[in-house]
Order: sequence, then structure tokens, then C-alpha cells
Amino acid sequence: MSAPANPILGTLFHACGGLCASLCYTPQKKIRVWSWETYWLAQAAFCWLILPIVGAVLTIPELGVVLAEAPKAAMLRSFGLGALYGIGGISFGVAIRYLGFALTYSIAVGLSSVLGTLLPPLVAGRLGATLAGQGGGWVISGVLIGAVGIGICGWSSWLKQGDLQSAVVRTTFSARKGVPLCLLAGVLSAVFSFSLAAGQPVADVAAAHGAGHLQGNVIYLFSNTGAFATSAIYCLWLGRRNRSLGEYTSAASSLAGNWALAALSGLLWYCQFFFYGLGHTRMGPYGFSSWALHMILLVAFSNVLGLVLHEWRGYRLRTLRALTIALVVLVAAVLTIAYGNNLGSAAS
Repeated sequence: MSAPANPILGTLFHACGGLCASLCYTPQKKIRVWSWETYWLAQAAFCWLILPIVGAVLTIPELGVVLAEAPKAAMLRSFGLGALYGIGGISFGVAIRYLGFALTYSIAVGLSSVLGTLLPPLVAGRLGATLAGQGGGWVISGVLIGAVGIGICGWSSWLKQGDLQSAVVRTTFSARKGVPLCLLAGVLSAVFSFSLAAGQPVADVAAAHGAGHLQGNVIYLFSNTGAFATSAIYCLWLGRRNRSLGEYTSAASSLAGNWALAALSGLLWYCQFFFYGLGHTRMGPYGFSSWALHMILLVAFSNVLGLVLHEWRGYRLRTLRALTIALVVLVAAVLTIAYGNNLGSAAS
């Protein structure tokens, strides 16, 4: 990458992306009348189709030339892996119904963090060299510490389930339905890391044409539209089966409000990877750790969001203490990864 490294600033951009990611599904709670598939397809149209196109047009110089020069195989691989990620995104959205924000993020994102960070360099045969490099041990240690912190978040959420007093909450919580969906979402969400790596040759061409730190925005033309394709197929099929396609124009629903909420969800989702791209290009030789940073910060912010949304109100001190420990461990993981990246950048 031609863009100069600055891991500290890169980590701050990843924090912005993690915050956007933790917020992107909260508008779903305010949707009225629309079925789940109606909302999901509407927000997917914004975050996976419209905004990636707008973002690329506004930030990639000579976009037409870049697309003409870039390797077509990289575009296709990024699109195909993005399509798999779309299935994970659907699973994630449904799992929130049964497990709530905190537990869904902890399980799915925790699994995605480890797989999406360590598998790409392992598959490429670079993991050994990473461990041997200056700061590489710190980076890998930070990833593992983050996995522990995410695991403690999951444990605190499990303790929360035992503390539940509301009959209404008990009827909506279902580990039997939610956990398998979270596992599927975690595995397939990790594929998005591969999708971004597959599209890097396209970003390299964009960088050569002056895109700089914004070069990653061209990858989303393929990774995100792949995700939209699978989401659109599933949601349209579900809408036809449930006869809910008419909800997009039905006067019975709050059309303006629902479309605004869907657009807000899409904007927040897109912004997470807009900032991810700004952070990734600044991480230096250990850029693969961007995925772990993003996921760890996402989990931290999502649990804080759970506190703000009163998902943790009325629970025992032991449960809240576990959550506090988890957040401290997650912060330690972020600092460890950032330190390792800083060492690696200084040595390169």
C-alpha cells in the first residue's frame, strides 16, 4: 500500500467504525408494521448497494479507468465471498430477535474476530513470519486477549439470562434458536475479511490513481453488492411467501419513518467499513489485524449500547461485574494490538 502507516490514528478510525457497527441495527427496534424481511431488504439496499456506489464515485479518482485496469478475477472473488457474507448478515439479523444485542454480538462477532483475523495470514502462509516480525507477537497476543474478552462478554450475557425476571423477556429469548444462528453468522461474517483481501488488487490500482487512504472504497463495489445479492434473493422469496412485499408502499405502515430508519441503518452499516478502510490503510505491515480491532471494538461498544438500552437493568452485581471485567479486557486487547502495530510500523 502506498499510503503511509500510522497505527494509532488507524486504531482511532477503527473505533469510529466499531461505534457505527454497534449502532447500525438499533433503528430496527423502531420499525412499525413492516415485516422483518421488508426492513432487512430496505436497509440492505442502502448499505450494500446504493452507498457503496455513491462512496466509490465520490472518493475514487478516475473510477472508470480504475475498474478497466483492475484484475477482473479479484472483482469476482470479492463479489462471491461477499455473497457468502450476506448469508451471515441475515443470520445475524435474525439472531438479535432471540438473544438480544449483547449476546448476539459476543458470540457471532467473537467467532468472526478470530477466524477473520488469523485465517487469512494462515492460508497465505504468512502467520509464521508475522509471529517472528517486530511487534508480531504483540499483535497475535492482542487478538487472543480480545477473544478472551469477547468470551467473558458472552459469559456475562449468559449470567444475564439467569437473572431475567420479566416473563415477556423470557418468551422472546431462545438460546435454541439464537445460538446456531450466531455460530453461522460468525463463520460467514469472517468470510467478509477474505472478501476485502480478495479485492485488495483492485484497491491497489485505485491507490495508483491517487485514492490514498480511501482506496478501500472501491472494494465495496464488489464485496457489498455480493452481500446484497444473497440478501435480496432471500428477502424477496420470504416477502413473496409471507405476502409482505406490498408493505413497501402500504398506507397502513409509517412509510416515511420506516424508510428513514432503514436508510439510517444502512448509513451506519456503510460507515463502519468506510472508517474500517481509513484505519486499515494506516495499520502498517500487520494490516490483517484490522479485522480483530474492528470486531473487538464493535463488541465493546455493543455491550455499552446494551447498557444504554437498559438490556442490563435489574441484574445481579455478579453479572455486571463480569461485564465490567470483559470491557477492561477488550480495552487491553485494543491497546496491545495497537502497540504491536506501532512496533511493526517503526521497524518497517
